[in-house]
Amino acid sequence: MEKDKLYKLKAEAAGLKPILNIGKNGITDPVIEEVKKQLKAYRLVKIKMLRTIPGGEDIRDAAQKLAESTKSTLIEIRGNTVVLYR
Repeated sequence: MEKDKLYKLKAEAAGLKPILNIGKNGITDPVIEEVKKQLKAYRLVKIKMLRTIPGGEDIRDAAQKLAESTKSTLIEIRGNTVVLYR
């Protein structure tokens, strides 16, 4: 993805509120389906994750797994918040 588009998406994401909270159950099939629905509707989504994800996964690893399973692009990770784009 080119830098200009990446910067625009990050700027657009700054104004968004998280649409989904991923909690102690982690990334499950229903979570993946919901993220897919939200990506289809809005293209750019912000997701908040619990700091300690089950299975001892790092937030970066979990975000990458979520992006791969929803066929989206990981735009940004800031703290516990992940931004995905499709």
